[in-house]
Amino acid sequence: MTSPAELARYNMIEQQVRPWNVLDARVLHVLGELPREAFVPDAYRALAYADVDIPIGTDTCMLAPKVVGRMLQALQVRDGEKVLEIGPGTGYITACLARLGGRVLGVEIDPDLAAGARERLKAMQLHRVEVDTADAMAGPLDSGPFDVIAVTGSVPTEEPIPMLAQQLRPGGRLFVVVGEDPVMEARLETRIGGIGDLRRENLFETSVPALKNVPQPERFVF
Repeated sequence: MTSPAELARYNMIEQQVRPWNVLDARVLHVLGELPREAFVPDAYRALAYADVDIPIGTDTCMLAPKVVGRMLQALQVRDGEKVLEIGPGTGYITACLARLGGRVLGVEIDPDLAAGARERLKAMQLHRVEVDTADAMAGPLDSGPFDVIAVTGSVPTEEPIPMLAQQLRPGGRLFVVVGEDPVMEARLETRIGGIGDLRRENLFETSVPALKNVPQPERFVF
């Protein structure tokens, strides 16, 4: 007998994720199996499978399922690849990346969110997953280079991209959302040669909260 949660996951995939051109069978399987409700704050549990961003703290949120699906499909995580996730929040995308085979390091600037993510991921008995409390945008991490970098918040300009891209191995992929409200662009940056040699693919328009501690562009005052 199908449980309400299983039915909700099925509807999420068929009504939200697939219509957004997420057709990768591995991604759909992970989204269909992972209990998203286990990663949602209690106050928003009823919205676990809704087509909305779910607040999880001050100026941050869980991304809508269709955005998560497009991110995972673009990154094409392969078994054993080393993955950096910037801003794991409650740990949902972290769990998805691990279920796809990644060895995931999540770096979360909010210590409360980081502690909660560690608890949830431990409860899921996920291996090859670590969540550290730090500011991943302060500079390159000693634990690099990475095959995949997933940035779950937006950056207002392209300024941080070179710092992120230099942490990629050749062939490595970076997912990042660039811009400011009302329209931002989700991109896939793939390192095809030297550190600055990137191939860019514009994926879709969206709008998500900015990462914390990312410098904002100067604005003219009249």
